[in-house]
Amino acid sequence: MKILVVGNGGREHAIAWTLLQSPQVEKVFCTPGNGGTATLKGCENYPISGEDFEGIKNLVQNQDISLVVVGPELPLALGITDYLQQHNIKV
Repeated sequence: MKILVVGNGGREHAIAWTLLQSPQVEKVFCTPGNGGTATLKGCENYPISGEDFEGIKNLVQNQDISLVVVGPELPLALGITDYLQQHNIKV
């Protein structure tokens, strides 16, 4: 399974690290990620803002990502969950 973690803080680093411990997780993508997530084996950062819903949707579709985990409150408050679910993306 491929998973996208939205955010660039310590919380998102911890989420990405924890997800990578699962044998079911093939790869973790982070947008935009941080220096810590860049060093995790099996994790790849993409320079897409958490508020760029279209960019996130395109990444999910292009990389065949199964699930999106949103860490920061701002994208949640702006409606990222509703937007992605409208495009049949699991959040």
